[in-house]
Amino acid sequence: MQERNKEIYKVTLVGSVVNALLLLFKFVAGIVGNSAAMIADAVHSLSDFATDIIVLLLVRISSKPQDKSHDYGHGKYETLAMTLIGVALMIVAIGILYSGSAKILIWLKGGLLEAPGTIALWAALLSIVLKEAVYRYSIVKARQLESPAVEANAWHHRSDALSSIGTAVGIGGAIFLGQRWTVLDPIASCIVGLFILKVVVVLLRKGIGDLLEQSLPDAVEEEILSLVASLPDLYQPHDLRTRRIGSHYAIELHILVDGDITLREAHERASEVEELLKRHYGDETHVVVHVEPK
Repeated sequence: MQERNKEIYKVTLVGSVVNALLLLFKFVAGIVGNSAAMIADAVHSLSDFATDIIVLLLVRISSKPQDKSHDYGHGKYETLAMTLIGVALMIVAIGILYSGSAKILIWLKGGLLEAPGTIALWAALLSIVLKEAVYRYSIVKARQLESPAVEANAWHHRSDALSSIGTAVGIGGAIFLGQRWTVLDPIASCIVGLFILKVVVVLLRKGIGDLLEQSLPDAVEEEILSLVASLPDLYQPHDLRTRRIGSHYAIELHILVDGDITLREAHERASEVEELLKRHYGDETHVVVHVEPK
């Protein structure tokens, strides 16, 4: 557990350093290059930096063992971090869509959109490369560590890379195609905003589902029943209840055993089930087994 948390901190800190450097460069490039799109992209990077802080704080809390106030540990804080990141992404996406739509409307009414400077284009291209690299690094680590918070943060890095692609297309079009094509900037921003909203739906569905005690996927539940049924002297595992506590599983089920065995033997059967599931899904798995006579 301690090693896992160290890895989560390491991944998040790498992203934080990249976010901080890009944040400063984008704001400077946006101001010097007179690019509203780049300033908006800098705000997106600011949201990345803020969510990194959320992950660092809440994952630290989630690693605490169970106590008097938290009988099932603090794993839900990690799920909460993922949900907060989803909300932050949603706010950013709505802001991008609103800003882009407003500029398109100005253009449709005959207004002129000011072309940005070359420094803004270089900032967008640098952001694409760095953020995509951090995304790939983070998503691999998230799957190795089975961390929903790190996975959510990885997608936030990818959303920033997508946002920078839209920004680069708009800025590049405005620079190289002339004044009449400056509308490419807000159009690309709106497209990127829609992509970000798609990611938001996935993150919030998973995060809110876990917070509301949504059951584990059918495939996992079927695997649990199959594992338990493979043990000798156990019959008809049933009344299975599952949920996720952070990155760990909580499993409750009933089993049938021979009604003539002793209480000690019945307890041993239940312990066998608990040990089997913990070996398969990790020592932090919460397992409750109710024994019934056949």
